[in-house]
Amino acid sequence: MPKAKESERQTVTPIGETFEIIEAYKSLRANLLFALANAQKKIVVVSGAEPNVGKSTTSSNLAVMMAQTGSRVLLIDADLRKPTLHKTFHVSRSDGLTKCLLRAGDWESAIVKEVAPHLDLLPSGPIPPNPSELLGSARMVQLLNTLSEEYAYIFIDTPPINVVTDGLILISRAAGAVLVTRQNQTTYDEVQEAVDGIRRVNGNLLGVVINDYKTTAGERQRRYYYTHYGYGNVKD
Repeated sequence: MPKAKESERQTVTPIGETFEIIEAYKSLRANLLFALANAQKKIVVVSGAEPNVGKSTTSSNLAVMMAQTGSRVLLIDADLRKPTLHKTFHVSRSDGLTKCLLRAGDWESAIVKEVAPHLDLLPSGPIPPNPSELLGSARMVQLLNTLSEEYAYIFIDTPPINVVTDGLILISRAAGAVLVTRQNQTTYDEVQEAVDGIRRVNGNLLGVVINDYKTTAGERQRRYYYTHYGYGNVKD
């Protein structure tokens, strides 16, 4: 695919201008850089416990922020049920991940170059009838292995963990996962269910993002908060 237009690249960064938001993502980036320091394949899955928590916005922001370090970064839209990243970055999804998996070996033509400086995007492609089977296929493993040789960091946006198994399939093959929640929406039981699922597939939970986070009554609202879950046992 061709590069995104220059005019579009100036508008795709969805972080906004709020100082607290930018600093929160810088903190998350710093923690991930430390957590992934010894991982051979720096693949991070970003998912939510349930829908509508902002996991796609978080994955986009995090990929943009990581690319600002000068590293070559790839963002993959693996939400093959309700993809949105092509809209965020104003590109087509007529080609993308699903077509890559169906025509094994040809992935370069599906990647949109430079949707932001140092950041490429692999859109979802057409929505398939069998998302879980495609994401769990040997071709997906091969594709991730190949892309890991081309990119310093790969971020994968997936459907909510508690809704379908797609995210857990990919978490089992990643260096770790970031779980996205929303204050006053995501319940403790939903978080616990998602954490238990990650543990069942021997995944590594790198941390939790709480969107629309408010510290205490009377304090100004923060839209993002990152809490550390632990950096041990980072998988290659």
